[in-house]
Amino acid sequence: MKRKFDFVTEALEKIKTRNLYRKLQDNRVQGPYILFKEKKLINLCSNDYLGLGSNKISNIQLQSSSRLVAGNDFSFSILEKKLATHKSQKSALIFPTGYMANLGSIPMLARKGGLILSDELNHASIIDACRLSDAKISVYKHNDIEDLTKKIRQKADQRFIITEGIFSMNGDFAKLKEISEIADKNNAALVLDDAHGDFVAGRDGKGSAEQSGVSKKIDVYVSSLSKGLGAFGGYVASNDKIIDLAINTSRPFIYTSALPSFLIDLALKRFSSKRESHRKKLWNNVKRMQKGLESIGYTFNSSSQIIPIITGDEKKTLEFGKYLFDKGIFAQPIRYPTVTLGTARIRISITGWLTHEHIERSLDVFESAGKKFGIL
Repeated sequence: MKRKFDFVTEALEKIKTRNLYRKLQDNRVQGPYILFKEKKLINLCSNDYLGLGSNKISNIQLQSSSRLVAGNDFSFSILEKKLATHKSQKSALIFPTGYMANLGSIPMLARKGGLILSDELNHASIIDACRLSDAKISVYKHNDIEDLTKKIRQKADQRFIITEGIFSMNGDFAKLKEISEIADKNNAALVLDDAHGDFVAGRDGKGSAEQSGVSKKIDVYVSSLSKGLGAFGGYVASNDKIIDLAINTSRPFIYTSALPSFLIDLALKRFSSKRESHRKKLWNNVKRMQKGLESIGYTFNSSSQIIPIITGDEKKTLEFGKYLFDKGIFAQPIRYPTVTLGTARIRISITGWLTHEHIERSLDVFESAGKKFGIL
């Protein structure tokens, strides 16, 4: 007779056999570097894209209530008004994380009789949010306009197209112009998760939709405060009624404690900082790294700060990552279930923290690694 938790041991052994095992590693981030005990590496894994500065916070006061009870510090409304204007929307609502922003908005909107069209490479938070809804889910091939056009013709009371702006594991932009045209033709609501494009892409960092010229075509924005803005939290921006509905019916909003006000104050400071100079530096770094990788012989489809080096085999990817680590470069191996089996990769994330010397050093290591593991 098996013991009651034998299945846990069996599941872990299966994960290890497939080279998919993960474990937490103690570290500390210091600007462009990451420290593991006494080892200091160039950090190519940060989502602090603009590198707006270290988070030194004083006068900390914590909330212990949901926003609808006693946790709605006045600073929330100040930031939400700025975020709504930033996204050319009427209102915004802050959630504790971007993940919760998706969980709190998509199931609220997509109801029984509705149809969700979701890109196959959408983030796990979008996938989970869609599953929590009562709507029918139809997954279309990644950025495939023909497949989306075919699948949106299904009978439904309401239709929702949901896509990321910049895809977190591929680094490519969604075809928002074409997608918005399909949404218009089919009376579908367009929901955009712009976590990796917000404060990074478009004029004044307004995001991927602004860069594509379709910011007014987006019905609901979901985004993050913890990436391009270098703060913490997530938010939804839309029209007044949708935000009002979220306040009244979104379970992940209603039944959780509010973010501490010092984090909102931090986001306000970041929002009002000289972001544009940091953003320009980021894009200069992106161009320098992309050109350098291409000159070495790497190929990729990314045009953003996220650059995937596809290695395919999970074991090889782990060995590749360890080689980088040993040479002073931190770029995480990404494997299933984050990406599909057989498409493992090293995910490079460029930030404004990096100097020219950091990039040149990284390129030298990537060149030797590519040759060692037969990728170049």
